[in-house]
Amino acid sequence: MKKLLLMAASVFLLSGCGAATLDNGSSGDEKTEDKSASELVVGVSISTLNNPFFVSMQDGIQQLAEENDTQVKFVDAQDDTAKQSNDIDDLIQQNVDVLLINPVDSAAIVPAVEAANNANIPVIAIDRSSDGGTLLTTVASNNEEGGKMAAEFILEQLGENAKVVELEGVPGASATRERGKGFDDFADGKLDVIEKQSANFNRAEGLTVMENILQANSDVQGIFAQNDEMALGAAEAIGSREGVIIVGFDGTEDGLKAIEEGKMSATIAQKPEEMGRLALQAAFDHFEGKDVDTQIDSPLDLVKQ
Repeated sequence: MKKLLLMAASVFLLSGCGAATLDNGSSGDEKTEDKSASELVVGVSISTLNNPFFVSMQDGIQQLAEENDTQVKFVDAQDDTAKQSNDIDDLIQQNVDVLLINPVDSAAIVPAVEAANNANIPVIAIDRSSDGGTLLTTVASNNEEGGKMAAEFILEQLGENAKVVELEGVPGASATRERGKGFDDFADGKLDVIEKQSANFNRAEGLTVMENILQANSDVQGIFAQNDEMALGAAEAIGSREGVIIVGFDGTEDGLKAIEEGKMSATIAQKPEEMGRLALQAAFDHFEGKDVDTQIDSPLDLVKQ
């Protein structure tokens, strides 16, 4: 009789442990609870609000949130991977329903994505992806295609073997890798890429890096900058030199104005507000039980003089 009671107690304890594992989500097979947009609390981590592109992205998220009475908590990583990880940890502790993350660095963000996964919080990446962890979706432009568009435009304007400089973004960011790949793959054997250096998607660094490049390469004919901020810095470095093609990427207000004024030649224009809205809409769809594509493309346009 004692043996039967012990066996029954063991079965009860084991079944209790199994229930606890399911409740805390470590089993990974829980169904998402349906929630309306007005019931959601959304955490948003943006790489930097010192860049107009990401301010526009934030505006897109905020506008759609206000239209649906959705509570949104924004944090600015200030281009600091450690700060971004800490910010996301804080949002997880605040029990947000979903995280929208625009990573500073696609590799460095992985532990934060995995922490959200362990807490059963869906993660949506915006503009840049994550190298690991599980994402509900990535909302981004086709960066490789955009890089190719830039190379095609420069080739069309300058012809084969033109001497070109490439200003790269933040090392490790998926956008840096993808825009560079699209540009380099098309340029290979067609354009003479004489220099490639990172200016971290930053206007001031774009100016400094381009000034240094020009000291050793006075015969530069074209510049592809992987965002408009670096392109604007490069344009300042070029100054009154004539005949230099400068192509940016993003289609920011300052970039478009520089094209109108003849300071830049073109930009591969993204739609950051639309990107933000698409990301938040994906969260709404997920919590309404709808299927969400693992990749959501945001449109690109070539804007030129």
